[in-house]
Amino acid sequence: MKELETGIKAGELSRKHGVSENSIRYWHRKYGGMDISEAKRLKCLEDENRRLKQIVTDQALEITAIKDVLSKNWYRERGMVSVLGIMD
Repeated sequence: MKELETGIKAGELSRKHGVSENSIRYWHRKYGGMDISEAKRLKCLEDENRRLKQIVTDQALEITAIKDVLSKNWYRERGMVSVLGIMD
């Protein structure tokens, strides 16, 4: 990013480093003006956010599967579905 900020064109940097011009422009929009520690912190926060979203998704799927199994089995036969708060 420092090279881009010194005035070197994105096209020249893309050829020099073997990445697309669009990637260089994207990185510049995302990380331009940040120092290295800020960029690392942003990356860590994005990784943690991704991990937490995955946990929530997994738990939601597990809850849905458990409700589905419980509503179709023993509890339905015994009229306990409403007692357990399981959706029909």
